[in-house]
Parts: sequence; C-alpha cells; structure tokens
Amino acid sequence: MLSVMGGNQTQIKFILLGITDRPCAQTPLFVLFLLIYIVTLVGNVGIITLVRVSPILHTPMYFFLTHFAFTDICYSTVISPRMLADLLSEDKTISFTACMMQYLIFAFFAISECYLLATMAYDRHVAICQPLLYVTIISSRVCWQLVASSYLFAFLSAIIYTWCVFGGSFCGPNRIDHFFCDVVPVLMLVCSDTHSSEMVIFAFVTINVVGTSMFILLSYISIICTVLRMCSAQSRARAFHTCTSHLMAVSLFFGSAFFMYLQPSSSHRSLDKVASIFYAVVTPMLNPFIYSLRNKEVKGALLKCRSRFFNHWQHRRVLSLRT
Repeated sequence: MLSVMGGNQTQIKFILLGITDRPCAQTPLFVLFLLIYIVTLVGNVGIITLVRVSPILHTPMYFFLTHFAFTDICYSTVISPRMLADLLSEDKTISFTACMMQYLIFAFFAISECYLLATMAYDRHVAICQPLLYVTIISSRVCWQLVASSYLFAFLSAIIYTWCVFGGSFCGPNRIDHFFCDVVPVLMLVCSDTHSSEMVIFAFVTINVVGTSMFILLSYISIICTVLRMCSAQSRARAFHTCTSHLMAVSLFFGSAFFMYLQPSSSHRSLDKVASIFYAVVTPMLNPFIYSLRNKEVKGALLKCRSRFFNHWQHRRVLSLRT
C-alpha cells in the first residue's frame, strides 16, 4: 500500500462522470440544483441568524440546531459547487489531492451531523425525562463539550476513512462513476487489495452511523415511556411536538445513510447516485423547513424579528421625511 502523499499518487487525475452524461439534461439539472443550493444556504444561514438575534431561542436545543445548520451548509458546499460546475463543463477532471480533500471534508461534516443528531436526542431526553434537572445537566459548558466532542470524533473518523480510501495504489482506470469523490466509486479504482480497508470503513460506519442511531432510538424509547406516563393529554402533545422535527431530520439523514453505506459493495447500483443526491444535496435544504415550519418558537421568533425590522424601517422612513 502506498503512502497517500508518496510516489506519483499526487500526480493522478480523476474524471468525475457526474450525475448524467446526457447533454440535454445537464442544463435543467444545473438550474434545479443551483436553486436547491441557494435555498440551502439561505435557509440554514437564516436559522443561525435567527437563533443568534432572538433571545427566546438562546437555549441548548437551538444552540445545537445552529451547529446542525452549520454542518448542513458546509457539507453541502463541499459537494454542490463542484457538481454545478461539472454540469456545465467539458473538463470534469479533479486532482488526487482535491479529490482526497473533498472526501475528507465531506466525511468530517457528515459524521459531525450524526453525532449532533445524537446530541440533540440526548437534549430532548433530558428535557422530557428529567425536566427539573435540565438546567443543571445541560449547562452551557456541557453544550460546548458535547459539540466539541462531536467534531473531534468526526475528525478522527474522517482521517481514518480518508486513509483507507486513498491510501491504496491507483494504477489503472481513473473514471469515478459519481458526482463527487465518495467511498465506493473511489475504492473501485484501487489496484491493491481493498478488503482490509473495506472492513475498517464498515466498522467505523457501524460505530458512527449505527451507534448514534441506536443511541437516538434508545433516547426516544425512554421519551415515549415518560410521555405515556404523563397524566395531562396537553403535556403529552407538547412533549411529542418538541420531538417531531428532530425525528423527521433523523429519518431523512439516517435512512439515506443506511441505504448508501451499510450494504455490500456488490449491491451498489445506479440508485446510489439518487441516494447521494438526497442526503448530500436535498436533505440540507429540507432541514431548515422541518425545524421552522413545525416549530412554534421559531415561527414566533421569526414574526418578532420581522415586526422589529418593519418598525425600524418605518421609524427611519419617518425620520427621513422629517428631515
């Protein structure tokens, strides 16, 4: 196995085959994915800004949500601009280093999202199952520790994934049948034996994806048991309502991740591109809508900000007319 930076590895250039090779479909797809990317940026930046400027949203749940929105922006940005450029370009080559860095950064933010979703589930578990101790358990210091741990575990895992994928010998075909440098299509180009690398990747995917999803599942089993013991129907409805948005985000992210990464390499097929588009491009766009349209606190904060902005604009207009 060659070193990632050794020999002539860094001189290799790959060719990304992209989403489709039909010229007639490339322009419509460019317009569609450009709109999706713009909505993703506006929606997630909007969530981060709203939480920062609205005092009623200065709670641990929304602190975690800002980091969740940040990871959505980052791992979508790693993929979408390059994909959009390739849809309109004849030259779809990407250097070994650029390919490796794209995968490293994408893996880092995607794994961070797994741990942030688990952290948000823990936050909901404490809020519903131990409400009297919530302020003590989920303190500001603990929030930062949980987020920092999520990024640390994600970084270490991303380094290991990247070494396993790009640490082999590339001496044959250089055409990646995908729109970005992902695990499966890149490993298909490795000339050396990839069995050990695949086992390591599968083990860490199991830890990161299955481990966090099981933690989320156990958290919600505990939440459901606690909610069902509540005497008031209104309390039960309010408790379930606070979890709905998170459950929808978990289902979207982990559903596509399970389909993509927890199946044998021999089972991968053309649907992989559809699954990749869904979790890497579409899901980051949907998350702001999930957390805003079904959340009364976010909608209330948005209305207050809009009212404050409108009043400020009217006040400036009156002052300008007087002068």
